[in-house]
Amino acid sequence: NINRSRDLVRTATAWTDPSRAVVDPIALQDPSFASSPGGKHFYDPQRRQYALMRVSRATWAFNRSLMRHLSSPLDEEEYERQLRERLPAETADSILTATHRPNRAMQELSAAVNALPVHFLRRNEIDREVMTFEDTCGGCERLFSSPIPIFYTRWTARFLSLGMLAVPFCLYEPFKDTWNHVGAIPASAVVSLCIFGIEELAVQLEEPFSLLPMQGFCNKIGDNCDEIVKFGLENTAETASAGGKK
Repeated sequence: NINRSRDLVRTATAWTDPSRAVVDPIALQDPSFASSPGGKHFYDPQRRQYALMRVSRATWAFNRSLMRHLSSPLDEEEYERQLRERLPAETADSILTATHRPNRAMQELSAAVNALPVHFLRRNEIDREVMTFEDTCGGCERLFSSPIPIFYTRWTARFLSLGMLAVPFCLYEPFKDTWNHVGAIPASAVVSLCIFGIEELAVQLEEPFSLLPMQGFCNKIGDNCDEIVKFGLENTAETASAGGKK
């Protein structure tokens, strides 16, 4: 979701840039847009900054809520603290009290996109990016809630244990040149370590979310999205300053 999150915020920032609106072909095709609330607010720097920061924070909130949804209950306290730090109190409370927090965070993201001061055709394109988040959430939930049945895991472990018990007997003859066949002991240990290691890796791959640095991913998404909004606002200010000097 890192690249998709950055793309969503980057698109929203670029399409709300007043310097682009002057030659925006979509806006020119709809004369009523200039007199509409969206058209009037398009050139309001404060409203644009608020709308873009809302999209940025909602994007982070969805990813952080998805991380909490897929992690252990030990993350609850840290999750609540981070949400209250980055989001308005009302929004944070509504996400924390929701039954399915990623869905509630996605609804906030959809509302933030809908509030962007852009033409509805451009808003629809940004909404398509939000829909990819829903697909990602569904895919993660399928992995998290559909593990391999425990019977398969137990059968594999028992089968491997029986096989490893037979390894010393298989290595008895090849190590006949060593004292009292002692070389079969470390060889059996190495083979068992490798085989049981593969089995443990397979168990971990059933639920990879506990192994991934998801907190780092979320921090990166939040920082990158806020930075994109900052760059967009700075570019707009520089463009306006250059135009004023001319």
